[in-house]
Amino acid sequence: MKSNVGGIDRIARIVVGLVLIGLAATGTVGLWGWLGLVFLATGAIGWCPPYAIFGWNTCSTKKPG
Repeated sequence: MKSNVGGIDRIARIVVGLVLIGLAATGTVGLWGWLGLVFLATGAIGWCPPYAIFGWNTCSTKKPG
């Protein structure tokens, strides 16, 4: 598995995931808030299955100097 989630994308996924999990745990949102686990996992791992399917990549690519 090659990483396809870049730095800012990873941070955003982790933050959104933690917020959704917190809201779900406190009962502020319904069960759908537990989808934050998916955001948290993909942010932590750095790989997103839908990105791989569609060929998207938010990682920066270094050009040879």
